[in-house]
Amino acid sequence: MDRNITEEELQKLFNKTFGEEAPSKDVWASFYEDDVLFIDPTQEKYGLDAYIEAQENLINRCKDVSLETHAIAINQNIGFIEWTLVLKILNKEFIYPGTTRITFGESGKIKEHRDYFDFCGPTFSPVPVLGNFIRWLYSRFVN
Repeated sequence: MDRNITEEELQKLFNKTFGEEAPSKDVWASFYEDDVLFIDPTQEKYGLDAYIEAQENLINRCKDVSLETHAIAINQNIGFIEWTLVLKILNKEFIYPGTTRITFGESGKIKEHRDYFDFCGPTFSPVPVLGNFIRWLYSRFVN
């Protein structure tokens, strides 16, 4: 293994306050393998360049982005990060609590990155009319 990523390093990588710059390509490359697989509820990307592009697209769609890490656990080649993502869009804040599961490759860098979070609720709940419909729809599956 070329590199052992620590919980402290992940804590720093998975935190961004409002107004702070996102990590550079060099920073991403120091943590992620060139052939990383990234999956979240809205997309699946393969390769470091596609991962970076996905992150940049998110940041460019928003007025600002905040990411706060709450807990990190690493066990052998698997890691979990619990976080809250806040997106500022059109003077509204959209709050997404979530978890990331990462798998480290033989090099010690991240080989797979999968985000788990509710996309629909936080995205559509603040929207007039549509928010009420989404809450009603969710209630059909929960109750």
